[in-house]
Amino acid sequence: MPESAEHIEKWVRRFHPAPDCAARLVCLAHAGGSASFFHPVSKALAPEVEVLAVQYPGRQDRRHEPAVDNIADLADHIFDALRDLDDRPLALFGHSMGAVLGYEVALRRQHAGLPSPAHLFVSGRRAPSRYRDERVHHLSDDRIVSELRALSGTQPAMLADPEVLEMILPAIRSDYHAIETYRHDPDRRLDCPVTVFTGASDPRVSIDEARAWEEHTTGPTDLKVLPGGHFFLVDRSAEVIATVRQHLMDATPTGEPRTRRATVTPQPTGTTR
Repeated sequence: MPESAEHIEKWVRRFHPAPDCAARLVCLAHAGGSASFFHPVSKALAPEVEVLAVQYPGRQDRRHEPAVDNIADLADHIFDALRDLDDRPLALFGHSMGAVLGYEVALRRQHAGLPSPAHLFVSGRRAPSRYRDERVHHLSDDRIVSELRALSGTQPAMLADPEVLEMILPAIRSDYHAIETYRHDPDRRLDCPVTVFTGASDPRVSIDEARAWEEHTTGPTDLKVLPGGHFFLVDRSAEVIATVRQHLMDATPTGEPRTRRATVTPQPTGTTR
C-alpha cells in the first residue's frame, strides 16, 4: 500500500462508502471526541455526500497511540491525509475543537495551492481570534469529569465507569491542552464560504464570538443560532444536516465527480464519543 494511502487509512474512517457522491464532507470531532460521533451524519448524507470522519490518535482503534497535544501538529497530519482527495469538492465540518482544526486544515490547503474547501462548517466554537483564559487541561481528573458532565457531550455511563475513564482521560486532557494553548495567525485568512452553527445558550461561545468567524475569511459567512447548549447539534442534528446538504448541493450543481485519485477503506464503528 502506498505511503499516502496508509496515512489516509490511519486518520480517516468512512462508514458509508459513496463512490458516486457529488462531494465529500470531512468531519472533525470535539475535544475527547472520535470518528464514530459522526456515524449518524454519514448515514444521513449518503449517498449524495460521502462523509470522512477523522480519527484522532489516543482513542477507539487508535487508543494505544499517544495523543497529539497541539493543534498545529494535528492539522498537519490531517492535511497530509486529505491532500490527495481532490477528485471532487471537499468540505470540512468541525465541532468545538474540530472547528479550529477544520479552519487550520483549510488554511493549509489554501497555502499549498490546493483547491480551497467548497465550504467550511464550524459548530460550537468561537472564532479563532477570540480567546478565553480556559485551563481545563490543568485540572484534576475529577474536575475534568465535572466539566464533561456540565457540557453534556459524553455519555453519563462512560463518566461513571472508572475503567473507561482511565482509558479516555489522557486523550481528553491532551485535546484540552491543544485547544486551550492554540493561537491563530492574524495574517492568514480563508477565501471559502463559512457557515457558523452555535447554541443560543452555549456557555463556551457567545453570539458575538461566533459572529467573529466572518473576520477569518474573504468568502461569505452565515451564522445560524439554534436552541441548546454546547452540544446543541445532537438535538438539532436534522436542521444542521439539512443546511450542510443544501450548501454542498448548491456548490456542486452538476453532481459530476472528477476522476478518482484516492480511496479509503471503510472502518468499523467505535463506541467512544
